[in-house]
Amino acid sequence: MLNFIKFIPLYFLISALFLVPGIISLGLYGLQPAIDFTGGSLLEVQITPEANVTVNESAIRDTIPTDIDVASVQTTADSYIIRTKPITSEQSSQIEQAMQQKLGEVQEVRFETVGPTLGKELLQKTYIAIAIAASAILFYVGYQFKELKYGVSAVLAMLHDTIIVVGAFSLLGHFYGVEVDTLFVTAVLTIMSFSVHDTIVVYDRIRESSHRHSSASFASIANSAISETLARSINNSMTIIFMLTALWLMGGETTKWFVFALLIGTITGTYSSTFTATPILVVWERFVNKRK
Repeated sequence: MLNFIKFIPLYFLISALFLVPGIISLGLYGLQPAIDFTGGSLLEVQITPEANVTVNESAIRDTIPTDIDVASVQTTADSYIIRTKPITSEQSSQIEQAMQQKLGEVQEVRFETVGPTLGKELLQKTYIAIAIAASAILFYVGYQFKELKYGVSAVLAMLHDTIIVVGAFSLLGHFYGVEVDTLFVTAVLTIMSFSVHDTIVVYDRIRESSHRHSSASFASIANSAISETLARSINNSMTIIFMLTALWLMGGETTKWFVFALLIGTITGTYSSTFTATPILVVWERFVNKRK
């Protein structure tokens, strides 16, 4: 049986290679918030182009009056979504008239404005939701395993996955203008739960083995638990990764980055459950034994 535990420094180094760039990017650039957080307007239209007229993102941007600040133009299966700084309904009508003159028949699907106050409230609720989820997981895992170290280690592994995803989107936002919205928040919360799910499987195996082999060292028990659960974790995760990859490649523009966040989170969650959460637990146990 392969000794996974002796490679703990390597696991932490690999994690650092993905964590550090994201943390630096968050510190320097932050995230690119969508109108859900900053406040702004969203106009969705369907366009029936005239003959010999090509409708794409560039063509739509060219028709919009220059005094309107356009954040992004997205193409869906049958419509176009234009996100701007806050505009009035009159300005929305101006955009539609300009597109109608140059592109073809325009039909408004929806027009909505999120004010800065609501955007700030959504951002606050996002932080609260993440804090509540992390606290609940900490106490639940700690209670179920009767030791706080399990809860703390699981939450640290969960934060490892969350920071990698958020850091990746900070880099994408800075270099490619990718924005984070409420769908991104949904993805982050989903990733948090997925990360802990696999971690609990490994921890449960450690707890069972500890009862059966009380004379064995904690490191050997943890190594055995990794060996017994690794194949299962990889097989389960690969089915999700295949599905998300297909959805990312073939899905619509509106869900593209949501799916991409889930894809990163699934990969990091699979890695951290085995190679972050368990090593943290082993290091904790070694530290406690040295203190004794």
